[in-house]
Amino acid sequence: MKTPASSMSAALRLAAVADTPARATTVNPIGRIIKYVLFDILQNRIVIGYTLFLLAVSLGLFGLSDDPTKGLISLLNIVLIVTPLVSAVFATIHFYNSYEFIELLAAQPVRRGIIVWGQFLGLVLALETAVCVGIGIPVAIYSPSATGVVLLLAAAGLTVVFIALAMLASVCTRDKAKGIGLALLLWFYFTLLYDALVLFIMFSFADYPLEKATLVMAALNPIDLARVIVLLQMDISALMGYTGALFREWLGTGAGITTAIAILLLWATIPMLLAVRVFRKKDL
Repeated sequence: MKTPASSMSAALRLAAVADTPARATTVNPIGRIIKYVLFDILQNRIVIGYTLFLLAVSLGLFGLSDDPTKGLISLLNIVLIVTPLVSAVFATIHFYNSYEFIELLAAQPVRRGIIVWGQFLGLVLALETAVCVGIGIPVAIYSPSATGVVLLLAAAGLTVVFIALAMLASVCTRDKAKGIGLALLLWFYFTLLYDALVLFIMFSFADYPLEKATLVMAALNPIDLARVIVLLQMDISALMGYTGALFREWLGTGAGITTAIAILLLWATIPMLLAVRVFRKKDL
């Protein structure tokens, strides 16, 4: 990860503009913040390595079999585990490495909400570019189907969600180690712990009809929601019994996919609104 030096130079340029009242009215602060954050991140070796990793793994998985569906199923595991992990950790580390940049911006006549949203949108654009190149290109070559498009949308949605969760974790504490630990804890909860809790609930209340409750529990975890949407596109919901039929009824249609995407957007919007609220009241 780059040091805050490049971010500081960007902040100084932005501050110079903000200090000039005659020019401040012609400047779009959030656009400039996004520009500097995006430019800083796209030069980062970690993002370049992440892009190449996704590209190599995607091409390798599709090359292992002549059936593109098998490649998509294998790639789904990467999307559900690696994409959220990298998004959460990288966003958290970048926020703390840019803290001096953020402090300098906060001292300028720029609203704190714009600072947080600018950081968030810059991170989203950078990491979504990595996802589109690393996963989108192989999918377009080997599986240009509705299932491939849904898989790419799921990867993009999870990236946005976990960047938002990382931003919330970062603004809640000044300590870098605690922030990274909180981001990792959120990833661990949604990836592993939540499924264990769901299995415990289903086992404990096996004598009761839990099919509709399962739909609600899937919506309460963005990773599970993305998994269900992609699996439904692969026509394997019959293996899930009556619950699979319910998933097919509610999420297997265009309206269902739209609803699921809206839920993923809520998973990103609510943490960001909370992050903005915390940051506005935070004493820098």
